[in-house]
Amino acid sequence: MSGIYIHIPFCKQACHYCDFHFSTSLKKKDEMVLALAKELALRKNEFEDEVVETIYFGGGTPSILEIADLNFLIDAVYSNYNVIDNPEITIEANPDDLTGTRITELSNSPINRLSIGIQSFFEDDLKLMNRAHNSEEARKCLEIATQYFDNISIDLIYGVPGMSNDKWLQNVETALSFNVPHISSYALTVEPKTALHTFIQKGIIAQPDDEVAQEHFHLLVDKLEEKGFIHYELSNFGKENYFSKNNSSYWLDKKYIGIGPSAHSYNGISRSWNISNNTLYLKSFGENQLPSETETLTLTDRYNEYVMTGLRTIWGISLERIEQEFGKSFLDYLNQQAAKYIEDHLLFVDDNILRTTKSGKFLSDGIASDLFLLNLG
Repeated sequence: MSGIYIHIPFCKQACHYCDFHFSTSLKKKDEMVLALAKELALRKNEFEDEVVETIYFGGGTPSILEIADLNFLIDAVYSNYNVIDNPEITIEANPDDLTGTRITELSNSPINRLSIGIQSFFEDDLKLMNRAHNSEEARKCLEIATQYFDNISIDLIYGVPGMSNDKWLQNVETALSFNVPHISSYALTVEPKTALHTFIQKGIIAQPDDEVAQEHFHLLVDKLEEKGFIHYELSNFGKENYFSKNNSSYWLDKKYIGIGPSAHSYNGISRSWNISNNTLYLKSFGENQLPSETETLTLTDRYNEYVMTGLRTIWGISLERIEQEFGKSFLDYLNQQAAKYIEDHLLFVDDNILRTTKSGKFLSDGIASDLFLLNLG
């Protein structure tokens, strides 16, 4: 089973923390939709022997497109690929786009999963992030969406400067009050060349505090597990049968094609990525060219990726797979590097699977980087 990711490179305005590829100009929206459909057709041979299980509209802000545009792109997938019955079809959406009319339109389309970028239910947080919606729109869209969609995910951001533990818990409690089956939550990260980075350098906004973020993370984990959510990936929590199939495919080493400017693809052997420039992307497809670069993954690359994704998930790192797929030298190195974290109760081995402990979860990316191998393969 494989997936198709479609990157919609448009937003109404730039969030202060975001470093994803997008444009706030919609002048070339129609041309872009046609180019995305063209890329889907041009790349169908890559999935000649694959069955598509998930279709995911990311961005940018996919909900900025008209319903006719979304249906056109979904039709393009079905026209060129072998798709399972009842695939998971997700659209990332912002609350200000999710009016009653739009939600009704989406519910009448093949889209069956909403990923809603709430981020916070507090007005001051939304203004700090420069989100396009307000707190009332956040609540209102969820009131309506939950009447039409069963499979809904909410995004929340923790570690926001000035956010107390009580305020963070209020955010979580508000999200839970809408009975959504999935929550994705991320620490506010300061990326280079973003407005947030500039504001922090100028002293306008305080630097996010790692200790505060870690406190928020553990409060989140405890609250959601108490409410029956399964913490199946570092940033993702789902009720049983509501894990994101699209996101899980990345962590479980499944193949996927990324369509659109800046989108990445993976086939198990190599990784490719499209150019991060709307104008050059459109120009390339006007000349029937694929505007992408490809990197063939070495054995060490594949080991490092498995370590990173494995530690972030409940599935962990299979020590048997490490030995079978990568060799005994990789297994010996992994065991050697993991020993100090096992001693510090941040990692543990159970049934030949290496996983993070509860206290090690928040640190999993840093631990994984210490388990990476740089000079073999």
